[in-house]
Parts: sequence; structure tokens; C-alpha cells
Amino acid sequence: MDIIFINDLQIETIIGIYDWERETKQTISIDLEMASDIRAAANSDAIEDTLNYKAVAKRLIAFVEPSSFQLVETLAERLTEIIRNEFQVPWVKLTLHKPGALRGAKDVGIIIERGNKV
Repeated sequence: MDIIFINDLQIETIIGIYDWERETKQTISIDLEMASDIRAAANSDAIEDTLNYKAVAKRLIAFVEPSSFQLVETLAERLTEIIRNEFQVPWVKLTLHKPGALRGAKDVGIIIERGNKV
């Protein structure tokens, strides 16, 4: 199995349960690992034969920016659904960071894995 990754994709959105979080956009950060067989792309040297990480990033940005979820758990689950269903990714590991959400901590967030590694 090969893995295509994106690290520290930063997106501004409304996220959180507190009143101030419902009014002020915050920056979240996403790390992704996505299973993909890259052999066809390595042979053809054509973007059409691989998982296009730019297309994935653009789709996630388009989804997250206008969203207004309360929980990082919900947002993370929706993002993995998009990746798996729209990009035919059999396995994804997603880390969603919400920096500054907890006083005294640099970062909080969630890590989820969905699907099967091939």
C-alpha cells in the first residue's frame, strides 16, 4: 500500500460549542494520510492515474469554509466520508487540529481512521 499525504492544511471556519466560537472563525489544521496505489501513475507519469492531492484539498476547503459544526468529531467524520466516497480512497487517516481551543495546551483535536488498508 502507498500513502499520499497532506500535512497542515489550514482552513478558517466556524467550529465549537461556545457562543464566541459560533461568531468568530477559527483556523483548524488537517493532516491526511490516504491509501492509494501509485504504480499506474509512476508508469504513466500522468496525474489522471493517481489521487490528485490538490483536488482533495480544494474539495475539503470548499466544504469546511462555509460549515459551522459544533464538534470536531462531526467535522472529521464528514471529511473522511468525502475523501472515501468522492475520491475512491479505501483507507484514510485524518488528524484534525484545533489550536488554541484549550488554555494551557498548544493544540487539541481528533485522529480517526476509516476504511481498510489495501
